[in-house]
Amino acid sequence: MRRIVGALLLVAGLTGSSATAIAAPAAPVELIAGQDWTRLAGAEVTGQGVRISALDRWIVGTDGKRFQPNPPVNLLGPRLEVAGDFRLDAGISATGGKSAYLQLYGAPPIIYDEWRQEPPSLRLGLVGGQLEVAVWDGKANKAKEVRKFGFGVTGEVAITVRRSGSTLAFLVGGRQVGTVAERGVFGGGQVFFGADAQVGGGWTLRSLSASGAVRVRKAPDWKQGTVADSLRGRAQKLARPIGVGSALAIAPLVADDRYRAVAGEQFDLITPENEMKPQFLQPARGVFAFAEADALVDFARANGIKVHAHTLVWFEALPTWMRSAPDKRSVMLEHIRAVATHFAGRVAEWDVVNEPINQDNPDGLEHNLWYQAMGADYIAEAFRAARAADPNAVLYLNEYGAEQDGGRWNALYALVKKLRQARVPIDGVGLQSHEYDAADRVPAEVFRKKVRALAALGLKVRVSEMDVSTSDQAVQAKQFGERIAVCRQEPNCTGFTSWGFTDRYGSTADANRYPPVPGNALPWTTGLQPKRAHTALLNGLTP
Repeated sequence: MRRIVGALLLVAGLTGSSATAIAAPAAPVELIAGQDWTRLAGAEVTGQGVRISALDRWIVGTDGKRFQPNPPVNLLGPRLEVAGDFRLDAGISATGGKSAYLQLYGAPPIIYDEWRQEPPSLRLGLVGGQLEVAVWDGKANKAKEVRKFGFGVTGEVAITVRRSGSTLAFLVGGRQVGTVAERGVFGGGQVFFGADAQVGGGWTLRSLSASGAVRVRKAPDWKQGTVADSLRGRAQKLARPIGVGSALAIAPLVADDRYRAVAGEQFDLITPENEMKPQFLQPARGVFAFAEADALVDFARANGIKVHAHTLVWFEALPTWMRSAPDKRSVMLEHIRAVATHFAGRVAEWDVVNEPINQDNPDGLEHNLWYQAMGADYIAEAFRAARAADPNAVLYLNEYGAEQDGGRWNALYALVKKLRQARVPIDGVGLQSHEYDAADRVPAEVFRKKVRALAALGLKVRVSEMDVSTSDQAVQAKQFGERIAVCRQEPNCTGFTSWGFTDRYGSTADANRYPPVPGNALPWTTGLQPKRAHTALLNGLTP
């Protein structure tokens, strides 16, 4: 329910914020001039406005097929706080017959590995000479409603969106062409902006302004406060400090104040959960989208946090063009050079090769697309290319399921021993430590043996992606506490990272459904309250 006080409207429901009074502006609020559009992937700020180029970026499933479009959102640019009725005016220059899209999000999309959770949003498209309006209601991947209005809508176009109660009206050149139901797009009281273009095309956002009960809210301050007894604080006080960290995602880091505060307070080491995987960074050959990954690095640097970058070479999370390219060796080496050079000096470590092991094959290796093109030598070539691109980064091979005795460990040990003997520049091994059920739980002394065996080869070790799926907090706390204690005690163990820190955004959620059902695998609850596992981590960092 809205309460009107003079010319003020009260907005509720902003993530991490209390109700905020918004004065209806006397003049339209400018959303391009003086605002930051440099952080929108695929965008270039010019003298004519914001030039939008096609990224053709998709979420690719584990089967290698395109699953969902993943168009960019200007997470660190202007966003609106809105209440009640308002109006948005956009000037668009779209020539050449290609489609142009401007999207208004009620919240940022959340990426859960192979799934993008679509929030309520409104997309305005110039498609085939008409204004195409698509509305997502936050209950499915696909738009709930798609309508087309007008005709001859091309070239220089002035588009107005007018919210009146629960109805959205659309004007082209000042003339109303249609209406749709709002479907809760703006019910959360905020608007993020995104933009995309049809492949082979591009367009320019010449102007953008808002009027009515609106206010511009700029990007959050990355610098966070400190707490008296944090994980990072205890880790840094050890006689041999170790990194203690978490995988982070950019969308909640921007939109969720509490998530951002905990990340800054508790960790001195982060891993980008998805933003540095190839499908996000290089959606088309030679076309790079660094905006989201750069933002994570900026957050880390603002808070004195090291970045463990993830990942240069993997057989999943690849754009489809990379899978089908005939010159796989050139593709791999070009990607490593471009990406590692871009981040050189700003990240401390790299997962160079991710999950190369398959113990069921005679040579112990996954016969993935890189292996099929280059044989086992792809691993050594990747490390050499990464070292050449960033000589100062610590280079890791990252693997799952090798913490236990058995075939995966034997294959991993044989591989890294061979790489060391061949003087391949591998510095360490990441042991992921995913514990999805009881069979995955590894006793502390078994894990310690693996750390010491790798130390004998001159290799560093890091716990790289730990999560423990269980409703029993005592079991979860025991596993986290024992693992970090071993890392603290063994001289070659350099860091401990959980794969996320809160179940609210954890990758063990039952995704691809609305709303996603959160997992129960991480040290903070969905309400961002610490669990017993957090206490166990603190205790594990105490000598």
